[in-house]
Amino acid sequence: MKGRVLIIAGSDPSGGAGIQADIKTVTALGGYAATAITALTVQNTKGVSAVHAVAPEIIRAQIEAVMSDIGADAIKIGMIGDIVTAQLIGDFLRKAAQSIPVVLDPVLVATSGDALAGGGVAAIIRSELAPLATIITPNTEEAAALTGVVVANEAGMIAAGEALIALGAGAALVKGGHMEGENVADVLVDASGVQTFRNRRLSTTSTHGTGCTLASAIATGLAQGLNRPAAVERAISYVHIAIRTAPGYGAGHGPVNHGHILDKDTP
Repeated sequence: MKGRVLIIAGSDPSGGAGIQADIKTVTALGGYAATAITALTVQNTKGVSAVHAVAPEIIRAQIEAVMSDIGADAIKIGMIGDIVTAQLIGDFLRKAAQSIPVVLDPVLVATSGDALAGGGVAAIIRSELAPLATIITPNTEEAAALTGVVVANEAGMIAAGEALIALGAGAALVKGGHMEGENVADVLVDASGVQTFRNRRLSTTSTHGTGCTLASAIATGLAQGLNRPAAVERAISYVHIAIRTAPGYGAGHGPVNHGHILDKDTP
């Protein structure tokens, strides 16, 4: 049950987020991960201290090298970093990937609160990339930044999801992890309606890279032929267990357990 996933995103040397989390997720779920790195970050569980952008021509060359040889059954887009990178990704998707499912994780801010996108990136995600996405996966803060909708409850999540569909996205999964309450609600909005996934909120600081992980898990499902709701449902379950069984590493927001699905003893 393979499924080739091209991941276009930034690198996290601490291994909890970004390309490293993406590769672990795709591999754990039985897929094959290939990558195009957009930025080198200097970060750990306590925060981001530096971001070094990869030159646009190198990003483009990485994408072309993968697509001309390995190919892809799904594409996951994470940290973009700047407007030029967003434009070249948009050009690639329009010219060479029109039939490939695209999962867009609009990374604007890290779990630590540090900015991971330059000025104008939110606007170009709205105009260039959202219309090309099979599904876009913002958290509530990102959804508000992209749409201007106040997202303070589930009604706001649905309204933001509908606004993202109006921009041209095939579907929007608005994630509720940043909101209050005993349960976490993730709201999937598409042309057919609204589907809400609920899980008990876990009391933990091990949430580093959960957005990256979820988006890559969805991309793997789509690459393997699952329909969109099934891919989303499996991905949410995978991330919930990954958080619950997190190893407890680091002094800040720790990484999740990407390999739990390979552990036969995981309840």
